[in-house]
Amino acid sequence: MAYQTVVVKESALVRALPWISVIAFFILWEGVVRSDMIPPTMLASPSQVVSAFIDKIGDPNPDGAIMFTHFKTSIEEAFTGYVLALLVGIPLGLAMGWFKIAEGLFRPIFELIRPIPPIAWIPLTVFWFGIGLTGKVFIIWIAGIVPCVINAYVGVRMTNPVLIQMARTYGASDWQIFKQLCIPSSLPMVFGALQLALAYCWTNLVGAELLAADSGLGYLITMGGRVARPDLIVLGMICVGLSGAVIGFIIDRIEKKLLAGIRR
Repeated sequence: MAYQTVVVKESALVRALPWISVIAFFILWEGVVRSDMIPPTMLASPSQVVSAFIDKIGDPNPDGAIMFTHFKTSIEEAFTGYVLALLVGIPLGLAMGWFKIAEGLFRPIFELIRPIPPIAWIPLTVFWFGIGLTGKVFIIWIAGIVPCVINAYVGVRMTNPVLIQMARTYGASDWQIFKQLCIPSSLPMVFGALQLALAYCWTNLVGAELLAADSGLGYLITMGGRVARPDLIVLGMICVGLSGAVIGFIIDRIEKKLLAGIRR
């Protein structure tokens, strides 16, 4: 009985640890700024960031847009680039992983483009698409397509060769093996690509919004630097992080439900 009580207490403590660490972090952060260990001109305190968020709900100054507009713009840009990366990258990676013709055609080009940082495409993007939505989506798409192709490719390659050989023995065609064996087998890696691509897209959101944007969370961060407002910089950073975390959580829940249904 005593052992059970100890286990319950330890379990409750373990569940509380994330909340304790977060609260302690914000208290320490607030104390460091308020004690002038770090000047407020270099880092805003959590209370200043919250105050800036409340102000930005209805006040477009000093960057020219309210908080809702920044969120809407960034989500539209990131979501469009992200979805396009999934629609192109995952089928391409799956095809490259199984069909030799697809691998021979696309892998050399992909290996040439893959090491190039997405932000390096910005000058060419301005020439090709201008400074509107299309250019920003292109930068985010470039960032997101790499993990999609790699994970889908590796997922197909990890298909159990014994099962492939067995399918061939029973007369299955390459297309049947690909559709009924390789694709289901690669799903865990594909869902991993969803998470990685999301991280890549959100990471490059700021770079994409350097293209003469007039709204967006990346633009908010940039403008915060221009007007020497650390509270706006940190606010933009936190909003990018929280938005990505929420979307990532949703993807994780969808992944678990789909994979659980497949395993049944």
